[in-house]
Amino acid sequence: MDTLHSNSNAGRLTSIDTLRGLVMVLMTLDHTRDFFSAAHFKPTDLDRTNVALFLTRWITHFCAPTFVFLAGASAYLWYSRRGPGAPISMFLLKRGLLLIFLTCTVEAWAWNFRNDFRQIDGGVLWAIGWSMMVLAGLVKLRLRWVVSFGLLMIVAHNGFDAVKPAELGIFGPWWAVLHTGDDVVLSENWSINPYYPLVPWIGVMAVGFGFGKWMSMARWRTRRHLLQLGLTLIVLFIVLRYSNLYGDPKPWQRYPDPAFTLLSFINCHKYPPSLLYLLMTLGPAIAVLAWLEGKSRGFDVLQLFGRTPLFFYLVHLYLIHLLAVLIASVDSGPVSDLMGGGIWSKDIPEDYGYGLPMVYLFWSMVLLMLYPLCLGFEKLKAHKPHWRWLSYL
Repeated sequence: MDTLHSNSNAGRLTSIDTLRGLVMVLMTLDHTRDFFSAAHFKPTDLDRTNVALFLTRWITHFCAPTFVFLAGASAYLWYSRRGPGAPISMFLLKRGLLLIFLTCTVEAWAWNFRNDFRQIDGGVLWAIGWSMMVLAGLVKLRLRWVVSFGLLMIVAHNGFDAVKPAELGIFGPWWAVLHTGDDVVLSENWSINPYYPLVPWIGVMAVGFGFGKWMSMARWRTRRHLLQLGLTLIVLFIVLRYSNLYGDPKPWQRYPDPAFTLLSFINCHKYPPSLLYLLMTLGPAIAVLAWLEGKSRGFDVLQLFGRTPLFFYLVHLYLIHLLAVLIASVDSGPVSDLMGGGIWSKDIPEDYGYGLPMVYLFWSMVLLMLYPLCLGFEKLKAHKPHWRWLSYL
């Protein structure tokens, strides 16, 4: 995620930092909800949810697509600042390998607080890491081919939704990792849960790499052009979604309550991210980027978070998990279960958790704790430039 440090030829693109910081704040809300919510079901399950709970989950859908898209854009901006001789492939390869390592170690322990790493959970760092390594090879091609490859993956992959790993024999586990996200059993004791299947995410990063070219040119990096692009994606989403013809494995449907009809319309498939899910999220994200372009004042906190993305990501998981354990110890909650298996432990009591007002309170507390930590980390990097390992965080 260090590729998420982006500059144009004229200086740092604060609009990208601000947008990244914004989606990181939303991501923190999602993970806080994971650990504290009393709703032990999918918030997007329209048979059980309510509007407030649904929207609390839905707004966080913007995080992962924006992360991956901006990672690709930032990789191009890194390359453009350094010229044609810059080692872009090695840059992406090393950072991709680092993210896979962190997925299997530091991130895994943050979620579960246990030393059992026999199940690898392939989440957002997993997707970004592998996508970077694939992009390390793709950048050898002309930029238009990189973008075309990414668009093909995004647009066409829903055409293969009906193909299941069990139908593919020995290739089944590979298909699970690439497309369906089913668990892959490596041996009696080792498994992978690739719930961020790679095919769509690789495409998002490749298209984001092309978007970095757009953002490197001042004549295109204008509010008007960015807004036009964002609105075009939003209109495409509305037209395709309304047609129910293609782009998502679950068609929308009408409910007696018009509000739930609208929720059904925007309730798109994330695992793997459907074409419509990506249009629904990246369109508004680019539109917000258009609004942020040229603005720097008033967004200092978001920009700080956006400049320290990997550090923020890893630390926020530990803060949320530790806060959950602390609150449980005070409130006679399931401390041992939270320590031993995380919030998804089968031993978590059904009556554990809090309503949305408390979830939002805990979210605010985590953000307040993150600010001085990220500020201190940024100052450490500035004062210790010879500590090169810090640049990877």
